[in-house]
Amino acid sequence: MSYFITGATGFIGRHLVERLLAREGTIYALVRAGSLAKLERRIADWGAASGRVVPIVGDLSAPGLGVSEEDRARLRGAVQHFFHLAAIYELGDGVDADAQYQASVNGTRHALALAADIEAGRFHHVSSIAAAGLYPGVFREDMFDEAEGLDHPYFRAKHDAEGLVRKLCKSPWRVYRPAIVVGHSRTGVIDKIDGPYYLFKLIQRLRDALPQWMPTIGIEGARINLVPVDFVAAAIDHIGHKDGEDGGCFHLTDPRPRRVGEVLNIFAKAAHAPRMTMRINTRMFEFIPPMVRHGLATLAPIRRITNQVLRDLGIPREILRFISYPTRFDSREAERALAGTSIAVPDLESYAWRLWDYWERHLDPDLFVDRSLSGKVKGRVCVVTGASSGIGKSVALRLADAGAEVVLVARGVDKLRETLDEIIASGGVAHAYPCDLTDMGSCDALIDRVSRERGPIAVLVNNAGRSIRRSIVYSYDRFHDFERTMQLNYFGSLRLILRSLPRMVEAGGGHIINISSIGVLTSAPRFSAYVASKAALDAFSKCAASEFKDNNIHFSTINMPLVRTPMIAPTKLYRSVPTISPEEAADMVVEAIVHRPQRVATRLGVFSQVAQAVAPKSWQVLMNTAFRLFPDSKAARGIKSGEPDEVTPEQVAFAALTRGIHW
Repeated sequence: MSYFITGATGFIGRHLVERLLAREGTIYALVRAGSLAKLERRIADWGAASGRVVPIVGDLSAPGLGVSEEDRARLRGAVQHFFHLAAIYELGDGVDADAQYQASVNGTRHALALAADIEAGRFHHVSSIAAAGLYPGVFREDMFDEAEGLDHPYFRAKHDAEGLVRKLCKSPWRVYRPAIVVGHSRTGVIDKIDGPYYLFKLIQRLRDALPQWMPTIGIEGARINLVPVDFVAAAIDHIGHKDGEDGGCFHLTDPRPRRVGEVLNIFAKAAHAPRMTMRINTRMFEFIPPMVRHGLATLAPIRRITNQVLRDLGIPREILRFISYPTRFDSREAERALAGTSIAVPDLESYAWRLWDYWERHLDPDLFVDRSLSGKVKGRVCVVTGASSGIGKSVALRLADAGAEVVLVARGVDKLRETLDEIIASGGVAHAYPCDLTDMGSCDALIDRVSRERGPIAVLVNNAGRSIRRSIVYSYDRFHDFERTMQLNYFGSLRLILRSLPRMVEAGGGHIINISSIGVLTSAPRFSAYVASKAALDAFSKCAASEFKDNNIHFSTINMPLVRTPMIAPTKLYRSVPTISPEEAADMVVEAIVHRPQRVATRLGVFSQVAQAVAPKSWQVLMNTAFRLFPDSKAARGIKSGEPDEVTPEQVAFAALTRGIHW
């Protein structure tokens, strides 16, 4: 017995071929010339004996599947079973749905023509439950013309392709309509993200954000029909060889389909994610007139938010229609044909963990994201202010090592030259641009010159800053302290940002990173001038991020803990408390460049912000305790002589407990 099969290297096809190899006979597999190597790998995976699987070069889109006259001659009268599985279907933005429709329908037309020409004994067409469209109710296996809601190209393609078989096929034929096909029930293997897999990223995000025991609210939805690929292949193989089934249509579906909410909870359990304790049935919103629902959905803000969420989660909009999918499928003919065998749809709970495990290990889109610093900055212009020492120097070295073209900015020419020489000596690319960032004209000239000489700025790291540790009681007559910190920390950075933004918009995107302070989150005493200047930049960046979101311009704020840099050297206390190194600080900047978060902060910083929001008065008591525990330095009090202040054990212990906070 011999077989001809289209789509042999496809997901269902390769499992069907594996089943057919257990029988006697030769399998002729249609393959494009460019996919011969792929078929050869499949043959090796199948462990097929030499000559059992024979490649037939052709093309689904060509008349007669593009099979040569020579191959037609040797196939004529030799093929007892012609299995047509090949089709084209992709979801997502940028997919030409009409082209997919034409390929699927015309592919079936060409397959029928070839089957007639080679006098194939029986034609097996693998359709889909999509051929029913959005039929409201139970769709039986003997129903076809009753299909409704075929406006979607995929539904229409499956329906029209099956219609061609029913009208044009000159050989005995059988039609199989699988449900939504998921991975292998014993291995979890699947070849691409499809169907419920689009929702796995949402489940993963919930798992990462919430503890497993936390109850959540979700949707109930309609019943969704899922079947594993091994069931589908086994059912087609068995029914295809059973006598007396010609002209039949078989629903390869789960006779006990679950609702969308149940399915999500099963996969959430497999992922160790929180499950939806309360599930809202979408039917409760049907009292709202369809015109009103449609009007709300088309409002620009709602549409943009929806699109953004779906894009972030990698969920095609088409998936949403399955939440209220109206069709149930009767599968009595398939069950009758499979009676007496062990072929049945396994319970989803018994193998969901295998599907999840395979997806997370092999198909999770995050696995294919280039998370290296090099992938973000190689060959691109990155500007780093304060690059002559400390955090700025460490960041510049990391960027240069990743292949960026680094623009080094600082006021001190000599130290800036040291950073430049170090980068060049290690084989990196860098340029020194001395600039006084307290001079607004110099800030404008800097960005103009860099853009003119180096090209578009991809990343701007506003790191240069000035800190002053002094109680307000000692600042009554030192208004210039506030002016100096605001001039450099806020206005200088702001001037660079405002000058860079129009160029980033023109270039199609950019990333602005502001080195802020944990003090903004903790409201640490004695740093009112410094924290106010950093908080101003934080607030501006939040506003700007909203305005430039659709320009592909990202803003990231790094609330840096206490770093061992020359800026903190004058304060003796900081020699005895935990600090992070400039290299560790550079790691936080790298994280911001790679992941582009809105904020990067330590756990203590986040805790401090939450504590202030939940118990502001208690937090003030804590801050006041620290304020009294850590006195101003003699320099801050205007005392220019005498021994430096001694550091007490209590101060060291408290600073260690609140690691990273500026005291």
